[in-house]
Amino acid sequence: MKTKYFLFLAALLTFSLISCDETTDSIGGSLIGRTDNLKVSADTFDVTSSTILAKKITSRSSYGYLGSMLDSETGSLVTAHYTPQFNVLESYRLPATDSIKSRDVNNKIIADSCEIRLFFDTYYGDSLAQIKITVNELAKALEEGTTYYSDFNPEQEGYLRTLNGLKVNRTYTLSDQFESDSIKKLKTYSPNIPIKLNEQYTDKNGVTYNNYGTYILQKYLTDSTAFKNSYRFLHEVCPGFFFKVTGGIGSIARIKAARLNIYFKLQTGGAVKTVTTTFNSTEEVLQLTTIEQNNSQLAKMISANDYTYLKTPAGLFTQLELPINEAITGHENDSLNSAKIQLFRINDASTTAYTLDVPQNILMVAADSLSSFFANNKVVDNKTSFLATYSSSTNSYTFNNIAGLVTMFAKTKAASTSNPNWGKVVLVPVEVGTTTDANKQVYITKISHYMGLSSVKLRGKNNSNKIKMSMIYSKFDGR
Repeated sequence: MKTKYFLFLAALLTFSLISCDETTDSIGGSLIGRTDNLKVSADTFDVTSSTILAKKITSRSSYGYLGSMLDSETGSLVTAHYTPQFNVLESYRLPATDSIKSRDVNNKIIADSCEIRLFFDTYYGDSLAQIKITVNELAKALEEGTTYYSDFNPEQEGYLRTLNGLKVNRTYTLSDQFESDSIKKLKTYSPNIPIKLNEQYTDKNGVTYNNYGTYILQKYLTDSTAFKNSYRFLHEVCPGFFFKVTGGIGSIARIKAARLNIYFKLQTGGAVKTVTTTFNSTEEVLQLTTIEQNNSQLAKMISANDYTYLKTPAGLFTQLELPINEAITGHENDSLNSAKIQLFRINDASTTAYTLDVPQNILMVAADSLSSFFANNKVVDNKTSFLATYSSSTNSYTFNNIAGLVTMFAKTKAASTSNPNWGKVVLVPVEVGTTTDANKQVYITKISHYMGLSSVKLRGKNNSNKIKMSMIYSKFDGR
C-alpha cells in the first residue's frame, strides 16, 4: 500500500537540514540556494524480503572459533576449526646468551618447556563437554592479500607438514579441570585451552630438538634477522598451526588470542628464575576459522513463508528488494531527504538448553558489492553501506537513512535490465571493530563476518506485516 501526505515548511525545518547531509543525494534538482515555497512529502512502500544461503564467507576476523556442537534450530552439527599465526614485534630480542641458564649436556641453550594457550572470552554450549583436537604445524605461511573463506581447509589444501611435522593430540574441557581453583580465582587469570609442545621436535632441515621451544630459541641464536618482522618470522621460522576438531560435541569457544609461550631459566643479578618469551596472535597476522556444517539443512530453512533468517556462522542472510521504481515514480524532480527501514524480530520460542544468540550488528550492502566489501576490508560509508544495531527495547534493527542506496539505484536504473541484482541489498550479521581517539570520538576500523553461533527471524516476506520503507521527499513549488 502506498500512502501520501504533504506537510508544511514551518513544521519541517529539520527535513531541509537533512537534505544538506552528505549521506543523501537528490533524485532530481538540488535544494541549495532556495529558501521559499518548499514542500515536503512522505511515502511508504512495501519491501520484498527473502532468505538466501550464505555459503562460504571471508574468514578473517578479530576472533577465532574452536569446537563442535549441535545447532538447536537445525539439529545438525556445526564444527569450527582454528588456524592462528603468531606476530613478532620488530623490537623483539632475547636476553644476552650468557644470562640464559637453561642448557643441555653440550651447554647449548634449550627451552625447559613450551606451550600454546588459546584464550577465550566466551563460549557456546557446555563447559564440561570434552572436545578432541589435533594440532598440526603449517608447512607454509598463509599469505596477506589472499582472501581465505570459511570453507578453507589447510589440510586439504596442502598447508600441513606431513613429514616429521609437529602433531599433538589433545582432549580438553573449557572448564579446565586440571587448572587449580586458586589460579582460576586470580584477577589476572583468563580462561584458556593449554596445549603442551614438549615432545621431541624435528625441523624441516632434519635437525632434532628436545621440544618446539628449543627450536625457536636456536633459530633466533642462529639468525636473529628472521625475527626482524612478522613476514620473515612466518616464512622462515613459524608459519602457524592448524587446530582441527577430531571428536567430541558440546562446546564452541570464541578465541580472543593465541599465545606461544617458551620457558627458560635466566640469571638476573644473583638470582636464577624461570622467564617466558611469548609470541601472540594479533591483528597484524591472519587468524582464520574453518566452518563445517550441513548446508542442506540450512537450505530447507529458506522456504519459510512468513519470515526470513539471519543465521551464523556462514549460514543464512536476508535479501531485500527495495521498491526503487515505486519510490522514484512521480518524484523525478524531487530531492530525497530520508529513507528508513525498520526490521522487527520474531521472538524465539525454542525451549532447548542452548539458545542461539541474537546478532547484535547487521550490515546492509548492495547485493553486487557483498563479496568485494569483505574481501577488500571495507567499512561502512553511510552512503552505500550501512550498519544497524539490535535494540532490545523495540525488538528490531533500524536503518534510519539509506537514501544513498536508493539514489545509487535510481541513477543506475537505465543499466538495470541486464543486472538481476539491481535494487537488491543483503543483510549480513557482522562483527564491528572500533577505536577511540584522544577526543573520545569512536571510529569504526574493521567490519568482518560474525562467526559465532547466532540466529534471528525477521518479520516480512509473505505475511500481512510487511517490511516498510518510509521515504521523505522535498521540492519547491514552481509559483
